[in-house]
Parts: sequence; structure tokens; C-alpha cells
Amino acid sequence: MFTPFNARSASAYQRINVETSMHTIDQHQLVSLLYQGFLQSVATARGALARGDIATKCASLSKALRILEEGLMTALDREAGGALAENLGTVYGYVLERLIYANSRNDDAMLQEVMRLIEPIAQSWNDIKDTRPAQGAAALEAQPHAFAEA
Repeated sequence: MFTPFNARSASAYQRINVETSMHTIDQHQLVSLLYQGFLQSVATARGALARGDIATKCASLSKALRILEEGLMTALDREAGGALAENLGTVYGYVLERLIYANSRNDDAMLQEVMRLIEPIAQSWNDIKDTRPAQGAAALEAQPHAFAEA
């Protein structure tokens, strides 16, 4: 369907779209995208491992490692985040180690373990966003006069 030229054009369009959306999303959405990208990269690596496509496996795990190290780990506020940030940092450190071992040993079980660890964290993060607008609406309904006078 695409010629190499059109594939490059589509890739450039996607990159520009991502760069543009980065300026319009909030921090919560950014972390959600990091989790989504991480999980997608690990899933791609698992598929590549099953097919014996070592180059794609390595590239996908490299991407997952960068998302983890440069995105999720650096986003932790260890001072303000307290025990929660420390615990997430510990989980991320463990996941980082497992990804490296999984890559060197071609171990799908380790990749599954990584996904089982990160998926509930990502889901919980998304659930936080889902409850915040509802809480704001509940506050508005509870005290409509406070907002009407403003």
C-alpha cells in the first residue's frame, strides 16, 4: 500500500503529530503515554522473540528501557512522593534489571513478569485520572453557590 517514500512521509507525519501533542497534554497524560509505550514495546519484543526476530526484539527492549530510565524513573519526585515514589523506584529498578536479563537470555517468562508488574501500575495511574473529574463534579454539585458567585 505504501511505497518507501509514502512510508517515510507517514512516519514524519506521525512524529510531528506526537511532538505537537506533547505540548498540549498534561503531566498525567504524559505518564499514561509512557506506560502505554513501555507495555507496547515489551509486547512487541515478546512477539519478535517468538518469531525469532532478534533485531526487532533488541530494538523494542531498548525502547522499553529508555522509556523506563529516561521517562518513568526520572519523573519520580522522591522528595515529595515519599514512600510511594521510593516503592515505584524500587519496582522500576527491578524491572530494568529483568529487561536486561530477558534480552540477554531471550527469556519470555521474564518479559511476562515485567508486564505483570507494570500493567497494574499503569491501570491504577489511569484510574486516578478517571476519578479526578468525577470528584471535581461532585464538589461542584455539593457547593453550587460557591462557584456561582465566582
